[in-house]
Amino acid sequence: MKYIITFLIFCNHILFSQTQPVFKPTPSTDQYFERKIIDEYRNIENVKDSSVIDWMKGQNNYANFILQSISSRQYLIDKLGEMDSKNEYSISYLQITDNDKYFYLKRQVKENIPKLYVRNGFNGKEELLFTSSEYKKNNKEYVINYIKPNYDGSKIVVALTEGGKEIGEMIIIDVEKKNILPYTITHCWPSDGGGVSWLPDNSGFIYLYYPIMDNKSDLFLKNMAAVVYKIGDDPEQIHPILSRKDYLELNLKEEDFPIVSINKSNQNYLIAKIGGAANFSDTYYAYSSELNSQHINWKPLYKKEDKVVDYTLVKDDLYYVGAKGTKNNFVAHTSLKSPNFSQSQIIINEMKDEVIGAVYSTKDGLFITTTKNGVEAKFYFYNSQKKLQEIILPISAGNINLTTKSNSYSDLWVTCSGWNSPDRRYKYNVSENKFVPENVNPIVEFSDFKDVKVLETTAKSHDGKDIPLSIIYNKELKPKEKLPLLVLGYGAYSNSYSPFYARIALLWAIKGGIVAYTHVRGGGEKGEEWHLGGFKKTKPNSWKDFISCIEFMHEKGYSNPSKTAIWGISAGGIIVGRTMTERPDLIKAVIVAAGTLNTVRGEASPNGANSVKEFGTVKDKDEFGYLYEMDSYLHIKKGVKYPATLITTGYNDPRVPVWMSAKFAAKLIADNTSNNPILLKVDFDGGHGRDNTKKKAYEEIADIFAFALWQLGHPDYQPKESVNK
Repeated sequence: MKYIITFLIFCNHILFSQTQPVFKPTPSTDQYFERKIIDEYRNIENVKDSSVIDWMKGQNNYANFILQSISSRQYLIDKLGEMDSKNEYSISYLQITDNDKYFYLKRQVKENIPKLYVRNGFNGKEELLFTSSEYKKNNKEYVINYIKPNYDGSKIVVALTEGGKEIGEMIIIDVEKKNILPYTITHCWPSDGGGVSWLPDNSGFIYLYYPIMDNKSDLFLKNMAAVVYKIGDDPEQIHPILSRKDYLELNLKEEDFPIVSINKSNQNYLIAKIGGAANFSDTYYAYSSELNSQHINWKPLYKKEDKVVDYTLVKDDLYYVGAKGTKNNFVAHTSLKSPNFSQSQIIINEMKDEVIGAVYSTKDGLFITTTKNGVEAKFYFYNSQKKLQEIILPISAGNINLTTKSNSYSDLWVTCSGWNSPDRRYKYNVSENKFVPENVNPIVEFSDFKDVKVLETTAKSHDGKDIPLSIIYNKELKPKEKLPLLVLGYGAYSNSYSPFYARIALLWAIKGGIVAYTHVRGGGEKGEEWHLGGFKKTKPNSWKDFISCIEFMHEKGYSNPSKTAIWGISAGGIIVGRTMTERPDLIKAVIVAAGTLNTVRGEASPNGANSVKEFGTVKDKDEFGYLYEMDSYLHIKKGVKYPATLITTGYNDPRVPVWMSAKFAAKLIADNTSNNPILLKVDFDGGHGRDNTKKKAYEEIADIFAFALWQLGHPDYQPKESVNK
């Protein structure tokens, strides 16, 4: 008992005095053109070093002790579970074959991970096909993170991963016999690398092969190859159809992702997209009949300069959404037999206030989706008379997703999403202009959220630009009430913060707070021009827009700096990190999850060469300057009072290396002069935060909310009294 009391006193001292062991720096000096950079914590980049691992484990234990001592943290976990229980089950990854077989992942309310099911038609009898809990009995918990049935639904590829690593392996299931075929495909990452494309005769599939799977190796994410696997062959025998080594004439770079697919609407063609962290890419095509040849004759389809956003095939014509020379995109078409994007025919001109996002095709014609400010979605039909008509959605939607079969069918499903309403899925009958509900998930309205509202507005940025801002609040938005404010942003890769049923935001609102989703430049909310407004040289606009949105909320009287928390994930770490280093006075708490925080050293990571396309390279004098400006780690200064900060990361993250978060935390702990806590939480079994089990996902959200509400002074989220005793 004496030792327990002593330990609690010690922990209480740590908690309230915020004294932490400081990692001993080993400075490294780098010369970049005329600028000399002293990197104090370069040694942390060696994450296999025992001293680095021990320090990260110590920080993780320290963070967990503090977070788990916060009152009402368990309430958040229980509340998420309570909301989940009302759904009975949840369905994801729905795949529908041409012969109307439904494949999907389903998690019952009491289950921690989902299982794979199949049924014939929407109203067919559900059958359990596979559960990952039976896979490899080695005490590791595997999660299904990708599925792809073949054309007739007789076989299905299932990808599995453990520990949130994303990267895993694929198995093939015989659907009728419900047994796993004796072939395991490794060196793959289908949930991110373009997925699986089945061959027209269902004899095998195309996937992206990764030679090195160790995400801490310098060769990880290098020299990938598109390969064909024929069922029955030895999976270890690789048959490349597009690679840097075998297709020298295409001048691929080692960091390029050569992703090959067969279009479901015209299986005569192979389409090869040279993918990566860029909005546009060079793309080639060939004939599927060449799959059996020794060397495929890849022909140019379009270049990245053509700025093709999306496309669909209709017979031998390619209809596409283009961004070249326009602000809000257009729809045009060219022939696949002799493609010419410089002389293609525009069939739908750009719209004044709507960005054309995607084009789909069915037996009946073309359908397109648009968005205004990234938060107001519309749906159009381009009919056989070459006229564009708006289809009025059954409910207003902030975002819509369409699903089709091939062009031989009229089947079209529309899923409508919003900030404060559950997703609703409809089957659309074009001949009758009728929407029929076909929800695969139960629609549950939570009485707790009945008074939650959304305000779509704009905030003026530093240069006068109007920045879209989505504000979620409960009951009324009263000026001068000074409520706890949680501000989120991303602003990179042209990705939009599209509306989704944000239960965690609604939970924050009913606890008396306000959530603000910012649509800053660098994202795609207002088209490619918006993306380029926060890209490389113009990247400072991203965090200046973010700062302007926070100031807008303060000026309106909705909150103030002592009641404001900010949250950024992955590349969103740039805007959050630079906001706290540029304006630490503006906020009280910061949450950075798997954040991109040390951009100058980004190229030293396996994914670094790929990220050059979005952020820049240190090998170019100008681009080095851009990277330095967006580097949060290098902008931490000694003697500054920084906000309370929670930094979360996964040791196995294949996208953003764990050392970025660790270096940022070490420097912040050493240089910060405020009494605000700086916590580093390292999940040694996790990755980038995806593919988590239900239990882990709930715990991560509870940690973030409990930390933020504690720091913003919420009376229900203060450290437990028992910690003081």
